Amino acid sequence: MKHTNLISKWSAGLAVMTVMLTFPVFAVAGTADKAPNIIVILTDDQGWGDLSISGNTVLDTPNIDRLAREGARFDRFYVSAVCSPTRAEFLTGRHHARSGVYSTSEGGERVNPEEKMIGEFFREAGYRTAAFGKWHSGMQYPYHPNARGFEEFYGFCSGHWGDYFSPMLEHNGQMVTGNGFVIDDFTERAMDFIEESQDEPFFVYLPYNTPHSPMQVPDRWLKKFKDLELPPDHPPAPGDKLDHARAAFAMCENIDWNVGRIMDKLDALEIADNTIVIYFSDNGPNGARWNGGMRGRKGSTDEGGVRSPFSLRWPAKVKAGTEVTQLSTAMDLLPTLAEVSGVKLSGGKPIDGMSFAPLLWGDDDDWPERTIVNHWKTRTSVRNAQYRLDYEGNLYDMLADPGQTMAINEEQPQVAAELAQVVADFRAEMLVNYGPEFDDRPFVVGHPDEKITQVPARDGKGHGNIVRSNRWPNDSFLTNWTSLDDSITWDCEVGETGTYTVELFYTCPPADVGSTVELSFKGDALEAKIVEAHDPPLRGMEHDRFVRGESYVKDFKRVTLGEIHLEAGKGTLALKALDMPGSQVMDFRLMLLSRVE
Repeated sequence: MKHTNLISKWSAGLAVMTVMLTFPVFAVAGTADKAPNIIVILTDDQGWGDLSISGNTVLDTPNIDRLAREGARFDRFYVSAVCSPTRAEFLTGRHHARSGVYSTSEGGERVNPEEKMIGEFFREAGYRTAAFGKWHSGMQYPYHPNARGFEEFYGFCSGHWGDYFSPMLEHNGQMVTGNGFVIDDFTERAMDFIEESQDEPFFVYLPYNTPHSPMQVPDRWLKKFKDLELPPDHPPAPGDKLDHARAAFAMCENIDWNVGRIMDKLDALEIADNTIVIYFSDNGPNGARWNGGMRGRKGSTDEGGVRSPFSLRWPAKVKAGTEVTQLSTAMDLLPTLAEVSGVKLSGGKPIDGMSFAPLLWGDDDDWPERTIVNHWKTRTSVRNAQYRLDYEGNLYDMLADPGQTMAINEEQPQVAAELAQVVADFRAEMLVNYGPEFDDRPFVVGHPDEKITQVPARDGKGHGNIVRSNRWPNDSFLTNWTSLDDSITWDCEVGETGTYTVELFYTCPPADVGSTVELSFKGDALEAKIVEAHDPPLRGMEHDRFVRGESYVKDFKRVTLGEIHLEAGKGTLALKALDMPGSQVMDFRLMLLSRVE
C-alpha cells in the first residue's frame, strides 16, 4: 500500500510528534528502581457499558472495577470503530490510516512492516515480551507477532475464530491444540510467562477475543444469565437477540474472572506494586446492549462505537481513585508507556498519540486541546472536548447531549465549520492512497526470518465451483471442489529460494478419496494423492449460545504432501486437481510451507 509520511494540519490536534524522552522515570537495567512490568489487556467487542463500574446493573465485574478504583480511570478514552484499526493504533502509536489497515480480513488488517511496534521498542530496551490471544495485525512474516517484537506468541492471527473450546491455535508459528476455553487458556499462558519473567521487566499483551462472536462461553458463566430479562433501562434486544446479550454478559463476567486471576498472580509473586495493568476494549458493543445512552455501537464512528472503558493500575506510582477527564486515545499508550518506563522510541516514525503520563500524576496544567479523528470505511467523525461532528456533518454538544439527539449546526456554525475542515484535511492527506485498490503488498511465503509459513483458506481465492464456507473469511474453509477446472490460488511472494515441505489440512469423505492434487509456483510443481479419508462433522454449534454469522469449523486432518522447490520472487501459488475419482476433491483449510534447512 502506498502511504504518506507527511504531518498534516489535522494532526496538530492529535499532538503528532517524534517522542524524545529527556526525563525517563526508569531505566530498564542498572538503576536502583526496576523498570515497571506492563500488562495490557484488550477485549474484543466489549462496549463501554459492559462493566458494572460504568453503571450496568445486570452484570458484575468486580476485578475490572477494582483496577479502576485502585488506579486511574479515564472518562473519555477513544478507540476505532472495529478491531484491527484499534490494534494498529495501540501497537504503533499512529492513526491506523497511516499503517496500511483498511479492513479486518483478506490482508487489509496488516500493519505495514515499516511501522515499528510497541513490542519491538520494549524488547530492544531489555523487556521480555509476549502476546497471548487474538493478534489481528497480519499472519505471515513480516506481519506475524514474532516478527513484531513479541518473543512469545500463543493464540491466532485472524480477526475471529470459529470455536472457543480447545481449538487449533498456534504457538510461535507451530500449530497446536488449545486447552479448554480460550480466554482461560490465554490467561494461563500469560500467568506462566509472568511467573517465568518475574525477575526481569516484562511486557505482556493479552488481547482477549471475547465477547466477539461466535457467542460461546462455559455453562458456569451463562447460568446466571440464562433466564435474564432486561431491566427497563436497558435497550430491548431486537427480534430474538436476547440470547446474544445474555451470552455477551456471561462472556464479560468470564473476562472479569480472568482479570482477577492475573491480579492474584501478581499478588502471589509480590510484584503487583510495580506492575502497570491496563484494561480497555477495541470498539463499541457488538449488539444492542446498554451503553450509557450513547448513540452507535461496533462499526459506528459515533460516540457509542468508539468510546472505550479504560483503566490503569500502578500502585507504586498512580494514586488510587485518580479520575482523568481529558480526551485520550489508544494511540497514546505507546508514548505513555515508553515515557514512564524509560524506553526510547528510536527508529520509529512520528507518533500521533501523546503521553498522558502527566495526567496520571494529576498535572494537567499544560494539557492541550485535542481533536480526535475517528474513521472507518467511508465514515469520518471528529471529537474535541465538547463537540462531536458526525460522519454526515451534524454537530452535537456532547456535554449537553451525550446521546447525539439534536444537531446544533445552526447554533454553532463556526464550530461546525472548524471541525468540518479537520475532516477535509484528514481526508486530503490520509485517505488519498488508502483502501484495497492501493494495496499491492504480497502475502510472503518463505520469509528469510521464519521457517514456517501459514497459507490459509482465508487468504486464497477459489475458482470455478469452489466457494468459501462463509462470507466472513477469517476462520473459513474452501469447499465444493467438484471439477478438474477448479483451483485455489494465492498471489504471493516467495521470500527465499529453497526447498519447502508442504503440509495440508483437509477433509474428504471415503467415497471421494483418491484425488491427485498439484501445487505449483512459477514452473515448479509438486504432485500428491489424497490417500486417506477424513470426514468429521461440522462443529461449533454445540457450544453456540446464539446462532452465529461466521463459519462453523471442522477437525481438519494434517498430512504431508511432499517437497517443492520455490524460487524467490512474486507469483501465483496454485492448488488444483489432476484427477478426481469421486464427486469432489476435498475441503481445504490450511497449508503449511516449511523451508528445509
